[in-house]
Order: sequence, then structure tokens, then C-alpha cells
Amino acid sequence: MAWRCTGATNAELINNMAKAEIITSDRVRAAMVKVDRACFVRRPSSAYEDSPQPIGYGATISAPHMHAHAAENLLPFLHPGARVLDVGSGSGYLSAVLYELVRSDSQGPGAESTGKVVGIEHVSELVDWSIHNLRKDGLGNAIDEGKIKVVAGDGRKGLPEDGPFDAIHVGAAAPTMPAALVEQLASPGRMFIPVGTHVQQIFQVDKDANGDVTETPLLDVMYVPLTDRDKQG
Repeated sequence: MAWRCTGATNAELINNMAKAEIITSDRVRAAMVKVDRACFVRRPSSAYEDSPQPIGYGATISAPHMHAHAAENLLPFLHPGARVLDVGSGSGYLSAVLYELVRSDSQGPGAESTGKVVGIEHVSELVDWSIHNLRKDGLGNAIDEGKIKVVAGDGRKGLPEDGPFDAIHVGAAAPTMPAALVEQLASPGRMFIPVGTHVQQIFQVDKDANGDVTETPLLDVMYVPLTDRDKQG
């Protein structure tokens, strides 16, 4: 059971997910170790529980094992220099993990481009809080340099001016597949998205180099809905 991954520290939580084979790659493990979940929750004493937690405004931070699943699934497209969209970015936690996977400043001379993560969240108060959280976790320079960008907006519409995106993560369940997000995927690119209302599934959406799209269901889940601000509560 995923809840068995709970740890007393961030490192123990990550190690437990690796032992459970939820984390299977060294890159994802290293990225998640760098990001302290305690900087992104309302109750730091519960930061390393493998469970979703409320962050206010009807939103939650997903359980760590779901963030690990997302990072592992998107990993083939999270190369240094990649451009990533995090829809429903909430606390900013997964945006931080994704940035650690695409940043190119640690790749040494010859790195051609700088990775960028764009978070979009419709609750403006959470946008402000997430930026505070990211700075608290040591990513202030990335924010100041535009390598991490968090904006208030309707995540269902994406952010075409910053696309196309090599990878898109969606942190709330859309009732149907959002065409705008599929359109903003790069060719090739991949999206990890929960879809459904009463019954929800994670879908892996792949766009190949020719622009052809394949949707693959991965697992059953229960997420908060991807909705309007006035319907959140």
C-alpha cells in the first residue's frame, strides 16, 4: 500500500517510495530528494505522510506517490532544456520537482538551452503562496530568471504563449480531455492527466513527431475537479 511509504524525513519518504518501486529512476529520486515537501504544505509536521493534504481554497497537494508516478511517467520528455506546463500547480511542489529534472545549469559547458517550468493555477492566493514556497525551498533565482513561472489562469486553456510543451502535468481531474492542452503538446510530447467525474482515470497522452495523438489509460484515481474558481470550494 502506498501509505506505507510515509517517512519521518523527506529522505526517508523518498527512500520508501524507491523501495516500493514507485520511484524507479535515479533522476526522479535525486530530483525529489532536492525538494523538501515541508516547504509546500500547510502543516509541516505532516509533510512526509504519503497522503494528499488540504492546502486551502478547496485544493489539495497530491500524495507523494502520485507525484512520483507523474514524474516517472513524464521522465522520457523531461530532458535538460525541456519546457513543461504544470496545470493546477497548487502549492508549487511538483513544479519544483519538474524544474529539477529539466534544469540545464548543472549540465556543464555546452548545455544549449535552459529548462523552463510554467505553473498555472486559478486561485490567485495559491499562486502567491506557491511562489513563496518555491523561494523558501531555494528556487528564488529560478523564479527571478524566468526559469520557473507561476501564473493565475484557467488551466483548462493552458498557456499557448509559453508553449509548445514537451511535457504537461495536470493535477486535477478534467471531465473530458481538454483539447487546448493536447494542442499545446510539442511533437513529440506527453501529458499526464486525470480525466472523469464520478469515475476517474489517469491518461498518458502521447503526441508523436507527426502530430498523431494516442491516449492510454494508466490507473484509476480520485482527484479534485479541474474547474472554475467560483465552483471551487
